[in-house]
Order: sequence, then C-alpha cells, then structure tokens
Amino acid sequence: MVRVLIAAVFLLNSLPMAAQCAMCRAVLESEDGGQKGEAVNDGIVYLMVFPYLLVGALGYVIYRMFNKKPKAS
Repeated sequence: MVRVLIAAVFLLNSLPMAAQCAMCRAVLESEDGGQKGEAVNDGIVYLMVFPYLLVGALGYVIYRMFNKKPKAS
C-alpha cells in the first residue's frame, strides 16, 4: 500500500516544462499572424488522440474477454 501511495505521489507531481523544441519556439514566437501556432497546436492534439484510442480499444477488448457469457449448451 505504501509503494502504491509513493508511486501515485511521483506520478501526480508534475513540474511546468516547455514542451516545444528550440526551433519550434523560435518560429512560433517570431510569427505575427499566429497561423503556424494554431497549426502546431492542432497537430499536437491530432497526435495526442491516437494513443488514447489505442488504449481505449485495448481496454474494450480486455473487458470483452473477461465478461464473456458462457454458452448455454
């Protein structure tokens, strides 16, 4: 129980960090219109969706495997 609590504290404790590389940051800060910034944010969201879809599909498959009803013969 103590190990789970310690692991939860480390996993939930986060520090603010810059998530962009130096080149992306330089391009996005130097632009006036903001179109590239929106495109980068849309790309990040687009790439972020697929791991959640894969984990959700895997969870659904595991759920279906463990909750199969026995066949009545």
